[in-house]
Amino acid sequence: MEAKQPAAVRVAASMADIDAAQWDACANPDASVFNPFVSHAFLDALEKAGTLGPRAGWLPHHLVIDGPGGDIAGAMPCYLKSHSRGEYVFDYGWAEAYERAGGRYYPKLQCAVPFTPVPGPRLLARPGPQREECERTLAAAAISLAERLGVSSLHVTFPTEGEWQRLAGMGFLQRTDQQFQWRNGGYHTFEDFLSSLASRKRKAVRKERAQALAGGIGIEHVTGRDIREAHWDAFFGFYLETGSRKWGRPYLNRRFFSLLGAAMADRCLLVMARRDGRYVAGALNMIGGDCLYGRYWGAVEHHPCLHFEICYYQAIEIAIGRGLRRVEAGAQGEHKLARGYMPAPTYSLHWIADRNFRRAVARYLEDERRQVAEHSELLAAYGPFRKAESEEAF
Repeated sequence: MEAKQPAAVRVAASMADIDAAQWDACANPDASVFNPFVSHAFLDALEKAGTLGPRAGWLPHHLVIDGPGGDIAGAMPCYLKSHSRGEYVFDYGWAEAYERAGGRYYPKLQCAVPFTPVPGPRLLARPGPQREECERTLAAAAISLAERLGVSSLHVTFPTEGEWQRLAGMGFLQRTDQQFQWRNGGYHTFEDFLSSLASRKRKAVRKERAQALAGGIGIEHVTGRDIREAHWDAFFGFYLETGSRKWGRPYLNRRFFSLLGAAMADRCLLVMARRDGRYVAGALNMIGGDCLYGRYWGAVEHHPCLHFEICYYQAIEIAIGRGLRRVEAGAQGEHKLARGYMPAPTYSLHWIADRNFRRAVARYLEDERRQVAEHSELLAAYGPFRKAESEEAF
């Protein structure tokens, strides 16, 4: 029998149908831990730019709980998807196995920030005593929507650890992975950070920074009203160069970056490399309440170690200067370990409609979680720090 969607929950076909201030009151009620990627402005820019929609295979089905007095009590960014691209929690093997058995894996329902493997809240609820109940209502509504749509599965990717733990009792299967993050040990300068590294690693970092800036390379930080369309033009060229190599067709278009800059300029920070009067490389960072998020990088000239300088070392310097607790430098990349970025767990949740397939996936995930934990522990032992463990943030 099909489950009924809770009466208080509605499905919105676009972010434009949802009041921005009401959404943000659920997504980012605490400015000290502001996450730019779940903000209304970021998700709305993705839609307005045309990066989402039927042709892109990301059809918005956002869940909204309308509370008393017209206020939104909770929300959940959801998309009906016809593929598995742009998620960074890979389920291609599941799709192939399900379809070999005669099933139809796509479409599926996805709770995520498109094209963005950044952990953060996914079941957005106003703070207060009803917050966890609101989360459960959203999760139940998402399952009900998946059943009503007749899809194979529902996936919640890169939620917080708390959401991952709380939703496990609602029929979701738990999955883990890892990323590499830099943690601020109370450093006042980049040299303070270097002093925490083993001597050999410290020397290697200094050598890489010198190599990166050889040949007349200069570094600029551009944020807020100082970002001009010319900066976005140059950066988009870098993004296309990297995106074409990695994905064949980049997910984002030029209009998105203009919309992002118009809506969130103070949260955008471009690190640009200039040589002989023109920009040759750059990285886009997003500034959160306690974290600097490294997003996209690209270059039109090759210079040794320039990627490390722009994406990792500059990000560390910026985070120290702004008093931020962390730098999240995106998915994958064990090469980040030698540069002070340590393994950190990431999470996802998966609801599978077919019981037999669900059991098979559950067995697979049990073994995968063990392997991920063992691998993370092994990597952490090879960290660059002088002590066995670096101090946590101040």
